[in-house]
Amino acid sequence: MNQQTTITGIPTTWVGPLRVSGEALAPEGTPHTEVAVPLATYETPLWPSVGRGASISREIEGGIRTVIVDERMTRSVLFVAESAIGAEAAAQAIRHRTRELESVVEAGSGHCRLIEIHPEIVGNLLFVRFAFRTNDASGHNMVTQASDSLMDTILSWQLGLDYGSVSGNYCSDKKATAVNGILGRGRNVVAEIVLPHEVVERRLRTSAEKMVELVVRKNLVGSTIAGALRSANAHYANMLLAFYLATGQDAANIVEGSQGITYAENRPEGLYFSTTLPHLIVGTVGNGKDLPHVDEALERLGCREDREPGANSRRLAALMAATVLCGELSLLAAQTNPGELMDTHRQMERKADEQRAAETQREDGEAA
Repeated sequence: MNQQTTITGIPTTWVGPLRVSGEALAPEGTPHTEVAVPLATYETPLWPSVGRGASISREIEGGIRTVIVDERMTRSVLFVAESAIGAEAAAQAIRHRTRELESVVEAGSGHCRLIEIHPEIVGNLLFVRFAFRTNDASGHNMVTQASDSLMDTILSWQLGLDYGSVSGNYCSDKKATAVNGILGRGRNVVAEIVLPHEVVERRLRTSAEKMVELVVRKNLVGSTIAGALRSANAHYANMLLAFYLATGQDAANIVEGSQGITYAENRPEGLYFSTTLPHLIVGTVGNGKDLPHVDEALERLGCREDREPGANSRRLAALMAATVLCGELSLLAAQTNPGELMDTHRQMERKADEQRAAETQREDGEAA
């Protein structure tokens, strides 16, 4: 059967610019930079919501500060031993021969590097979670290929192990788990800003006290009683999916990417507000990145520069975290005021309806 590939159009708007700073973003010797970001979404109220946060960031010296805490991609392989004792003995042997395994990865790829081995034993099952550096790639295929080679090497050592699977779900890929937050997967990014009280009141129509209360009551307590897993935020997934689709990312990775924590403090100088995203799995090379609209977006974002390996993807991840902060800040501020969220949506929908009606009328006039 012949298969046809078509393109699904998603409304996309460039929002901002955001004022951002941090080693991954601002050129050396400059306090900040300003970058507009592309958001592809059917939820069009997201654009002005993020836009409000972006506009506010431009009132602050340094804007939104970002920091890359860690970066790695993982694959957990599964071996089957005769017994738990055999599995533990094999795990010790694998740990002692780490340098040999690092050489296997280096020989197979000019970009992939093994940086950590974490075994876990359940009965006679041995899970080995490998962590890799993958430079500017998100690394899904790269780490799977490396793990295939590592499994072949380990099985050749005759440790009493049999093949189980090249992926044992302890990675953990596209699933909401605790292990990614604890051991790391993807790029761990924090974005933060301090807003003077005057800015909070004038631009967000609220107060630092109300914002902190809502973060605690809604994001922290509400998420806890809902059973959220290492996650306490209002809507990270909205901004991430829109950014992922616009830049050719594997959209399914918002499952773990949207696990993150919003934190706020009422300080004498103003509202401290931060978004922590521990596992952003994104890249600037690989599948989907050669599509014309994706290539153009990455070029415009400054993620196609001739930099050290990994720098373009770190820049992209930092911009995503800053964009999440803009949308999170705007939505939570709206929710501190009764009725504001729904009223805003109605106004935006009414404006969109009026624009569509005007366009239809203009097209009918041209046809006549």
